[in-house]
Amino acid sequence: MRTVLAMIALATLTACGADGEPVRPSMNAGVSVTPSGVHPSVSLGTKVGPVNLILGL
Repeated sequence: MRTVLAMIALATLTACGADGEPVRPSMNAGVSVTPSGVHPSVSLGTKVGPVNLILGL
C-alpha cells in the first residue's frame, strides 16, 4: 500500500510542474466481464520528455 501511495505522490509531483513546465496526466479506466467475475482496471500516467510513468491498479 505504501508503494502505491508513493507512486501516486511521484506522479502528482511530476505532473504539477515542480521541476519545469506542468504536464497533463492521462487516465484510462475499464471493466472486463469474464466467467470468473467482473474486473475493474485503472491506469494513471504522465509523460515527461522521454520518460513515461504509468501506474496501473
